[in-house]
Amino acid sequence: MPDLLHTLLSFIVALGVLIAVHEFGHFWVARRLGVKVLRFSIGFGRPLLRRVGRDGTEYVLAGIPLGGYVKMLDEREEAVDPAEAHLAFNRQVLWKRTAIVLAGPLFNLAFAILLYWGLLVVGETGSRALIGAVTPDSLAAEAGIQVGDELLQIGDRPTPTWEAAVFALMAESLDGEDLPVRVRDRDGDEQRLVLSGPGLAALPDDPAILTQIGLSPAQPPLPPRIGTLVAGEAAEEAGLRPGDLVLSVAGEPVATWDEWVKQVRDHPGQSLALRLARGDEELELDLTPRPVPGPSGEIGRVGAGVEVPEALLAEYRAEVRLGPLDAARVAVAKTLDMSWLMLKVMGRMLTGQASVENLSGPISIAESAGRSASHGVDYFIKFLAVVSISLGVLNLLPIPLLDGGHLLFYLVEAVKGSPLSESLQMLGQRIGVVLIAALMSLAFYVDLQRLFN
Repeated sequence: MPDLLHTLLSFIVALGVLIAVHEFGHFWVARRLGVKVLRFSIGFGRPLLRRVGRDGTEYVLAGIPLGGYVKMLDEREEAVDPAEAHLAFNRQVLWKRTAIVLAGPLFNLAFAILLYWGLLVVGETGSRALIGAVTPDSLAAEAGIQVGDELLQIGDRPTPTWEAAVFALMAESLDGEDLPVRVRDRDGDEQRLVLSGPGLAALPDDPAILTQIGLSPAQPPLPPRIGTLVAGEAAEEAGLRPGDLVLSVAGEPVATWDEWVKQVRDHPGQSLALRLARGDEELELDLTPRPVPGPSGEIGRVGAGVEVPEALLAEYRAEVRLGPLDAARVAVAKTLDMSWLMLKVMGRMLTGQASVENLSGPISIAESAGRSASHGVDYFIKFLAVVSISLGVLNLLPIPLLDGGHLLFYLVEAVKGSPLSESLQMLGQRIGVVLIAALMSLAFYVDLQRLFN
């Protein structure tokens, strides 16, 4: 239950922030261009909080946090006092209406840039892109990548961390062209290798791109020492404490944390006899891993985290920190890269070249919000940036009801010199409702498949 509440709270906070940013874009530009705003609402349905500003604008926090809206004075929706007709949205010239509609998605993209910029200025930490294993006969092996190499650059993108490397591979592999890779070997020598373009294009549509090209990150050989315990889980109830070193499980010696994890996962619901070192003494405890669903059946879980020696961690860790100007340049480039990648994936899904498994609905987004928040503030900020970009890109699609649909109508108006007829606009709105409902249903279906599988 605490995990569920944490996930829901993280989801609501993330969605509330991003919706507020989007709607504030519409609100701020409308006010600056002389349009009267009647209501600024975060959420739909019954108002939970309501305040009326000095200018008469109503500010609302509503009970269903799945969207928001800015209601402007508009003669097409209700009667308008002739004295205020010049303040109505529908009376504005084309460029003003376009700017107001465009502001929402652009504010989402600008917010992502701001988040990335802040992370880069403060400094973000990640795992160095060190190669731990290379699958024989894989694309990576054919290119000449070896265990112990460090990825320095993929295409034109530097890869100081595995996160940067994975993004670079995702962005570059869609083109099907030979991909240059710069690596540094164990002796410190740098060399330029090439991943086969046809080989990349032939990869199955799978988000686990590192596995597909045959790479595994290097991991430090961690000793089986308990670092953290989850309250109420099996490890705490059995009497384990932070700092305990696991010596053996059921009489079998345990040398690394991975070996300890394997023993736990392989024995759900079974009592395990542990021998521990606690300070200068050794003791024995019985521990029964709690059965939980796994990828292919039940696995054991005890609720214990590893203690990572700082000196060992430093060898595998990379910190990226930039000055304000460099950070701004990188943040803009990263946001544009991410936006273009999303558009390319959408295009591949429409043409059948990519699976709809790439879609994420509310369940997946909520899970991601909870996971990122549990990993730390910087991970949650990165999550906010990615979803903010998604909202910006999605809303720019030329689908009626979305901002991009309105912009499409305005483009037609600019070309023909007059607005589309109300009947055609209403037809477009109906088509938009059907398309959005179908997309949401598909995303929800994919979410449920992930959940039950």
